[in-house]
Amino acid sequence: MRRIREGAPEPPGLTPTPRGVNVAIPAPEAERVELCLFDAAGARELERIALPERTHGIWHGLLPDLAPDSRYGLRAYGPFDPERGLRFNPNKLLLDPWARAIDRPFRLARPLFGYDPDDPARDLSFCRLDSARAMPKACLSAPRPAAGPRPATPRRTAVLYELHVRGFTRLHPELPPSIRGTLAGLAHTAALDHLVRLGVSAVELMPITAAIDEPHLASKGLRNYWGYNPAAFMALDPRLLASGEGDELAAAIEALHGAGIAVILDLVLNHSGEGDELGPTLSLRGLDNRTYYRLRPEDPRRYVDHTGCGNTLAVDRPIVLRLVMDALRNWAALGIDGIRLDLATTLAREEGGFAPDGAFLSVLRQDPRLAGLALVVEPWDVGPGGWRTGAFPPPLAEWNDRFRDEVRRFWRGDPGLVGALATRLAGSADLFAHADRRPWASVNFVTAHDGFTLADLVAYARRHNEANGEAGRDGRADEPSWNHGVEGPSDDPAIRAARRADMRALLALLLCARGTPLLAMGDELARSQAGNNNAYCQDNPTSWLDWTLDEERRALLDTVRRLVALRRAHRALHDDRFLTGSPAGGPLPDVTWRRADGAPLNEADWHDPERRHLLVDLCLGGEDGPDRVLLLVNREERPLSIRLPPPLVRWWLVLDTACEQPTSALALEGERFLAPARAVLLLEDRARPTLAA
Repeated sequence: MRRIREGAPEPPGLTPTPRGVNVAIPAPEAERVELCLFDAAGARELERIALPERTHGIWHGLLPDLAPDSRYGLRAYGPFDPERGLRFNPNKLLLDPWARAIDRPFRLARPLFGYDPDDPARDLSFCRLDSARAMPKACLSAPRPAAGPRPATPRRTAVLYELHVRGFTRLHPELPPSIRGTLAGLAHTAALDHLVRLGVSAVELMPITAAIDEPHLASKGLRNYWGYNPAAFMALDPRLLASGEGDELAAAIEALHGAGIAVILDLVLNHSGEGDELGPTLSLRGLDNRTYYRLRPEDPRRYVDHTGCGNTLAVDRPIVLRLVMDALRNWAALGIDGIRLDLATTLAREEGGFAPDGAFLSVLRQDPRLAGLALVVEPWDVGPGGWRTGAFPPPLAEWNDRFRDEVRRFWRGDPGLVGALATRLAGSADLFAHADRRPWASVNFVTAHDGFTLADLVAYARRHNEANGEAGRDGRADEPSWNHGVEGPSDDPAIRAARRADMRALLALLLCARGTPLLAMGDELARSQAGNNNAYCQDNPTSWLDWTLDEERRALLDTVRRLVALRRAHRALHDDRFLTGSPAGGPLPDVTWRRADGAPLNEADWHDPERRHLLVDLCLGGEDGPDRVLLLVNREERPLSIRLPPPLVRWWLVLDTACEQPTSALALEGERFLAPARAVLLLEDRARPTLAA
């Protein structure tokens, strides 16, 4: 038996010190907590050591001779009384919630459940099977921090690119097979080259922490590909590591930083993969179910489920808040540049509901170790009053679902949306122009991981999710989309051309709007999921990025590159002030909303339900003179004769989404211009065009 000393209750988890390894495990209602040590393979349990001290609900001890990289787990003793919310079961090996690394992926297995699934009493029964062989072991090690300086991209010029590490690299033909689907693959020059040439300033990585498959997926032979079902909050998922070493994250961050690209991590801290009362016992449930989770007051056997994933972490409680903040600090220390918080409304909930000035958001905003990071939230959950877009305080940015839905509906042809389109193009001041916020707080997107891809958005009028095993009922049912008269793939050249034109137009609206644009992985290559708008469980070519480049895909890629470059070149497009209609250092108002005849829109025009075109005349002053562009949006089904406003110098056509390929800038003559149907055009008012073709 090893010697164990008193140790200290701080910091939580296992921490090497000059005197040994300090162990501190918060479990207020546990009657006993044991540290379980395993051999180097994590297969054989060598020793169980009871933590000798308890201070304010934290069990702790000090081991003077614990070897580096030791494999370990925890066992907690106490009452098993599910009807009172108590689910202690010492037969279940538990993962340290503060573990920085694990030795293998999570795989759902019968011994992981704290009850007997075959017992009629279900979760009220008690399972005596030992789960140690089926559980990953925590490793007394941690990934190294990334070295080197971080990119310094101003927020007003940022363009984000959401990607899944496995999906982005799994089929890349230039990557060695051994690193495809991993963080090592993301660090490869071939993967980086695509991002650099695209022109994005930051990647937003979908979850890379260790996750577990939900029981309903495991029973169907499916897995949670997206990773939004965390079993650990500070440990990488071994399935994303080619070498099994966490240093691959540091190498990927360093490679991205070297290419001038920042790294934002999508973190899931609102729930755990333990699910509802019928889920497995992996960590928090076994350590102290009533403390870590929010239970129903009238029935503590059941969980409050604001996340739609079975449970909800009680983040307003001190121990849980500490866990969540330590997770954020952990990733910040490893060199990442920003954090995207999944279902952030849940994180900000307290007993009375959403609390923008509550414990979590107050602590988050003042933490000096997170200062300078980009903080992005998903501002909704499925609980009561869960939609909170625009309600989060600065300096947080928010995914703007209003931009997504209203831009889509306008381009689908829904009536009465010209005012909504203008609001979204102007930076969504109705949502974000308060508390000294700026347009970059609106993360604009047309598509993301959740929902149709861009190619499917214009090819499917309804979801096709049968492969998910839920009879096609999962995923969003009312997603605004259209199919040009044919559901799914078509061999009709006219339909295919119309769909490509719509994709280009939607991308142009996204990249010409004030705010922070977010591109979804593969939209630049017309990636399709065959109409599946909830492909979270499709770890196969349905979700992986196909890198094949034919003429059509190459043309779309060139258009996206051109759009990103145009956005970056024009202050009038990316300025971080809301549009007011007043001069902004230039000879003209910062925006004039015009009709086809060139006159400003009047009140009746704004409320005309049949109006489907808009001219956005933008002008911004600067040291190099005024920057003026004209964004011409024509969703009419016919070409539109446009009277151009008088130029300061000369109008040049630099983008026309009706054209398959980006074309050379064209000098316009005269005051009339025929705008093609269903197209977005961008004109520069300059002596010569800003960008070469």
